[in-house]
Amino acid sequence: MIATAPTTIPRWRLKGKMVQACNCEFGCPCEFNAPPSQGHCHGTWSWHVEAGRFGDVDLAGVHFAAACKWPGAIHEGNGEALPILDARTSPEQQRAVGTLLSGQAGGPWGIIASTLVTVHEPKLVDWEYAFAGSETTIGAGDVLTMDLTPLRNPVSGAVFEATVVLPTGFISKALNHATTSDFSVRDGVSYAYPGKDAAWGDFEYDGPPA
Repeated sequence: MIATAPTTIPRWRLKGKMVQACNCEFGCPCEFNAPPSQGHCHGTWSWHVEAGRFGDVDLAGVHFAAACKWPGAIHEGNGEALPILDARTSPEQQRAVGTLLSGQAGGPWGIIASTLVTVHEPKLVDWEYAFAGSETTIGAGDVLTMDLTPLRNPVSGAVFEATVVLPTGFISKALNHATTSDFSVRDGVSYAYPGKDAAWGDFEYDGPPA
């Protein structure tokens, strides 16, 4: 059971790496406020904190994710989400991450939460995370697998690099695109979309909103 959220939101700041994958074709039109490739959005964001605190709680080294699905574009709402947390964390860290993912403390999760109608019981699992840019591998218990592989030129097979700069992006300001050799969620919002769009980038957030 995830610890209860605090009644007062403290000041917080986090930075680290974000890795995402979804059911869209390469380039994910959602990043340009266009409809998703297949008309619906099934995707997962995974955050890996390198430094940061939630009030007095140190969150450096913590992993967490939100596996989500929407029947249409994200902004149209009616979505559902499965929070995936790190079993190595303390109750205080779990409470902090749970509060962040709930949207109560602002940040990108405040926007995501506003589009959801169903949130499944969080899964507390062991994480395996090896960051290597477009070859990053992530395993969260038996719930999430996200293994990135570079985009390649279909003729020569050479690695094809593509970075999307998003000055007003709320997840990351620059996304380095890749694809996946394996991507699946096996609980709550179950789906599998290997070979579709993936991306990674730095993040730096703070809150709560003024």
